[in-house]
Amino acid sequence: MVDRVLFVCHANLCRSPMAEYLARRLLVGQPVLVSSAGTDAVDGLAMHPYAAEVATEAGGDPTDFRSRRLRAELLVGATLVLAATRRQRSVCTALAPAALHRTFTLRQFGRLAEAAGAATDPADDDAVTYPADGPLRAAVRAAARARGRLQPATPDADDLVDPLGGTAADFRRCAEEIERSLRPLAALIGTAG
Repeated sequence: MVDRVLFVCHANLCRSPMAEYLARRLLVGQPVLVSSAGTDAVDGLAMHPYAAEVATEAGGDPTDFRSRRLRAELLVGATLVLAATRRQRSVCTALAPAALHRTFTLRQFGRLAEAAGAATDPADDDAVTYPADGPLRAAVRAAARARGRLQPATPDADDLVDPLGGTAADFRRCAEEIERSLRPLAALIGTAG
């Protein structure tokens, strides 16, 4: 079984496509497939031009990218679902309740993965020691268990601001926040692998 990460935003034109392409670069060599969708997406639209610039800079070719609307089967088939906002996370879990324990906001999961990565003692119950599951599944479980070690964040700390309507610099700032949130995931997968 192939592990899958699904990024979800509103229209699948800006945040989730940028996350998809940035994750592909950060997770290169890992046995993980990455895709994206939007809770309110119109199927078949090209990526926003500024988001396409970010994707190209990440080493991808966004020419053939097309938006797609979020469907329950995408959520059910994902090992990890990372939403841009709390609202989109709620839509995901309402659409596929079985995905609840593997659905997070991107920024939330970044904090959890960082905390889980700090648990390096093999005797520690939170240490990543699940090789039979595959590295992504082990990382998801370790991050989920790290919830108990972190203080709750303020609600705005979980939401990734939508750069739509902004400048190219706004898109780059959003991409930097996405990458900052993805780095702990990549490190945790590397530890689990």
